[in-house]
Amino acid sequence: MADVGSSEEGFIGLEVAYAKPEEQVIVTIKVQQGTTIAQAAELSGLLARFPEISDSELKVGVFGVLCKPYKLVNQGDRIEIYRPLVHDPKEARRQRALKN
Repeated sequence: MADVGSSEEGFIGLEVAYAKPEEQVIVTIKVQQGTTIAQAAELSGLLARFPEISDSELKVGVFGVLCKPYKLVNQGDRIEIYRPLVHDPKEARRQRALKN
């Protein structure tokens, strides 16, 4: 991970990641302490860069653990913005079972 240490008092460094099958982006930013995950996602510029991300239905996690968008970020967090599932895994499994 890149050095996301704090050089200014009251600010913390973190990463925000978003991945599509053809493109993966990780942005390193510094935010004020007390910033939420949703605010950090907005500040990263990824919501503007990828309009398919709906901030009203924002699904996020920190290091692979699903979190609420209003959770406060910590120094060194890697916020991951998740895409909606294309297919319901249970339904896909059911369809494969019917084929066999």
